[in-house]
Amino acid sequence: MRGGRRRIKRGGARVKDYRRQYPLFSLCGLNCGLCPRHHANSPSKCPGCGGEDFYRKHPSCAVISCAKKHDVAFCFECGDFPCPRYAAASEKDSFITYRSVLEDMKRAGETGIEAYMGALGEKIVFLEYLLAHYDDGRRKSFYCAAVALLPPDALEKTRAYITDEIESKPLSTGGEAARVADFIARTAAEAGIDLRLRK
Repeated sequence: MRGGRRRIKRGGARVKDYRRQYPLFSLCGLNCGLCPRHHANSPSKCPGCGGEDFYRKHPSCAVISCAKKHDVAFCFECGDFPCPRYAAASEKDSFITYRSVLEDMKRAGETGIEAYMGALGEKIVFLEYLLAHYDDGRRKSFYCAAVALLPPDALEKTRAYITDEIESKPLSTGGEAARVADFIARTAAEAGIDLRLRK
């Protein structure tokens, strides 16, 4: 028991001191900036991987310990990438989809982190727009998954639909959130993408 407590304490100290330059893209490949917990208006709001007070939301993390041993900021920088950990990384989701982790890590490695963060930043801006204007209090996870999983052309199609059919032709009865969500769902279905989180 005592040994277990000491291990937990040491692990917590490591995470407490952990800071990263890019907290909205985790070292293991999650797009933290597209996570519902990052956009929460409550004490459960997560600052992203290695963000301020990150340890309060995630007191321990095996990936952080592994990254420290290999002295990398992202798993794709490791000579063992992709390691066996990624074989099971996309089997189920939590608050955020894990389906694109391996693909996003490879893309960040190929394009460079600055280019990847630029593209992720554009997605975050669009997600924040959807949440600010078309969230009726029950679509946050849906929009987060959609922005994370839909390809760029589908997101552009969604932007155009909102501009042409929602903003320029508002209905007196309202229901804009439902119309936007329905369009996104149909666009995802056409692309063969399931936007439900896998539990």
